[in-house]
Amino acid sequence: MNQDITGVILVGGKSRRMGRDKAFLDVAGKPLLERILDVFRASFDRIVLVGDREERFAAYDLPVVPDIYPGSSLGGLYTGLFHAATEYIFVSSCDLPFLNANILRHLCSLQDGFDAVVPSTEHGYEPLFALYAKSCLGPIKALLEAGEFCAYAWYPQVKVRYVSEEELAHINKDGRAFLNVNTPDEFARIGEDL
Repeated sequence: MNQDITGVILVGGKSRRMGRDKAFLDVAGKPLLERILDVFRASFDRIVLVGDREERFAAYDLPVVPDIYPGSSLGGLYTGLFHAATEYIFVSSCDLPFLNANILRHLCSLQDGFDAVVPSTEHGYEPLFALYAKSCLGPIKALLEAGEFCAYAWYPQVKVRYVSEEELAHINKDGRAFLNVNTPDEFARIGEDL
């Protein structure tokens, strides 16, 4: 159980492409959010949900904080960092059905000397399943205030530990850890993979 990292789950997305709230999509009899919470509760003492619909998440008895800069995952990341009582947060979007606790723990173990620890796959960075320090607040805020919302455009301004697919291969054996769902078709394919 990690006491110096706050688990932050982004639940504020509009789910436009999905057409319904992704946090509550049923995967193997459990809402996506609960699948993520199971891993987070086993990993972190503190968990915060970032989103603007507090009443939807009341049953989880967790702090729900509205986005300081609404409308983007970068704003959600900033909000989670801003409100965290710890120096580090581990952030996850709410649409990862195969969240891997071992990868999460490995990423957290690499925090020393870095502002961010981010998986880097053949598809690019995974900024919404990564570890961030409070030192990232300034660069993120500057980007948001400039009207830029790329979740990783600020990385060159901080010390990032990139974690390659090769480094994670032994704990991401099925290769599904970073698979997320954005559309009904993607959600249907997830069901086939269970």
